[in-house]
Amino acid sequence: MGEQRPGAREDAAGVTGDDARASTLRVLQALQRVTTETDRYVEQVGAAHATARTDLSAVAAVVEAEGRGDEHSPGSLGRHLNLSSPATSALLDRLERAGHVRRVRSTTDRRRVVVEVTDTARDLGRSVFTPLASELAGVLDGYDAQERALLERFLGEAGDAIDRSRRRGARRGS
Repeated sequence: MGEQRPGAREDAAGVTGDDARASTLRVLQALQRVTTETDRYVEQVGAAHATARTDLSAVAAVVEAEGRGDEHSPGSLGRHLNLSSPATSALLDRLERAGHVRRVRSTTDRRRVVVEVTDTARDLGRSVFTPLASELAGVLDGYDAQERALLERFLGEAGDAIDRSRRRGARRGS
């Protein structure tokens, strides 16, 4: 343990407030590095396949919604990506021309148009992101079940915290 400043409190594990703050800072820096490296990976993959970051984000958003049993309309996708209606239309036109998505009638409400990912896009996604997933799975293999459960809990809660912060920022107009 490092030097304690006068009056620093220890928790049940004997960690002082100063040590806890330093540990928190190291975790936040590690998260920042993960975010940066993920961004770099996606940028590189996008460039290699002549696909813009927003295009990859759109396909990922539709796949994620489908995984939850939801559908994205063009409007909801635009809101999710924080795009205007014209920008969303241009995005979907580009993705349709590339064979990555199609606009179809909703199976639950035939009046509604939804965005659907094609098998071509799924195949490309698998070929591009499987190597990354394999690397990360290899890292996770070094942790026992209890540690992985803690990581899963932390990452879920961190995602929720980021979502809350984003929503607060949007309400403030920042």
